[in-house]
Amino acid sequence: QVQLVESGGGLVQAGGSLRLSCAASGSIVSINTMAWYRQAPGKQRELVAGISRSGSTSYADSVKGRFTISRDNAKNTLYLQMNSLKPEDTAVYYCNADIRSIGSVGDYWGQGTRVTVSS
Repeated sequence: QVQLVESGGGLVQAGGSLRLSCAASGSIVSINTMAWYRQAPGKQRELVAGISRSGSTSYADSVKGRFTISRDNAKNTLYLQMNSLKPEDTAVYYCNADIRSIGSVGDYWGQGTRVTVSS
């Protein structure tokens, strides 16, 4: 069974930094696209950043120049370095991955990690 576990969330002041991690485990054969989403209170979940297996990245306009997505394919781990954080970045951040495991292919989600940015 495949599992995604996020870590690294917390409370930070505006202008500060946090680094989120997402570790994939289980009977993984390969991981294709990975991404970070976030959901603020009362809002829909939105795509923050994505990264292909080869390392091509894309970002939401709201985080360009402040957030950096990266991955370590050997460790099946996804990262999100968040700098110059703003109160509007406050949300639960979710990891998403397209994973081929033994016997199946699927789209998996982590349980989420909360990020709170105080002004």
